[in-house]
Amino acid sequence: MATSLLSLSSPTPSTAITPHLRQLSSHFKGNVRALRSSNPSPFPSINLCHNKSKLSYQPLTVLNSAASAVQEPSGIVQNVRFRLDNLGPQPGSRKKAKRKGRGHAAGQGGSCGFGMRGQKSRSGPGVRKGFEGGQMPLYRRLPKLRGIAGGMRAGLPKYVPVNLKDIADAGFQEGEEVSLESLKKKGLINPSGRERRLPLKILGDGELSVKLSFSARAFSAAAKEKLEAAGCSLTVLPGRKKWVKTSVAKNLARAEEYFAKKRASPEWVDSTSSA
Repeated sequence: MATSLLSLSSPTPSTAITPHLRQLSSHFKGNVRALRSSNPSPFPSINLCHNKSKLSYQPLTVLNSAASAVQEPSGIVQNVRFRLDNLGPQPGSRKKAKRKGRGHAAGQGGSCGFGMRGQKSRSGPGVRKGFEGGQMPLYRRLPKLRGIAGGMRAGLPKYVPVNLKDIADAGFQEGEEVSLESLKKKGLINPSGRERRLPLKILGDGELSVKLSFSARAFSAAAKEKLEAAGCSLTVLPGRKKWVKTSVAKNLARAEEYFAKKRASPEWVDSTSSA
């Protein structure tokens, strides 16, 4: 009876090989791969270690529904109701202010980034803008002239130029008038912006065999010679008069009247003819 109880209570020795063996105790200190390559064993080997890649580990993640709804990318739009608990600035749009004068541990404790000595470290307004220590500042070293005298408008065009070859290709009939408006209708010029207020100038590139009447502000010397040889009539339009004061205008009128009388006098005619 006692032996039967003893046999029932004691565990029976197991002779089966457990498949889940992690480590085997051995006194061998070499490399197992070298032994397998040099002395191949005739007996089949038993792989006791399972492949780790086959073991699937599934980590447990806990998601917060409120946080995930707020941190959705900008491209995905969800129906999230805005509340005071999920409102916040964009990441990186707010930066903590630099705490100056709050001890050395804050980073700007001693002199607050202004240095130890000098005018810029003292209290007060400091140095005014543009001050260069007493030397001639930049805004006074630059030229002070404006307009044409300063060279700002030296390269701007003063006329709308048109060559004679373009007028010949436009198909003007004999006796027609060539002006700024007729050239716009023909499509030769299309001034825009500042050029809409510029006058017309005829240039002498090309030849013209049709008699036309030209009305322009200016003619080049070559164009004037060619047009007069072709029998065209030229009309020079007056320029835009510059505004002057009334007193200056009266003095200019008196001067013109005086010189007109002087040119009509016989003394002026004799002096010019003798010269």
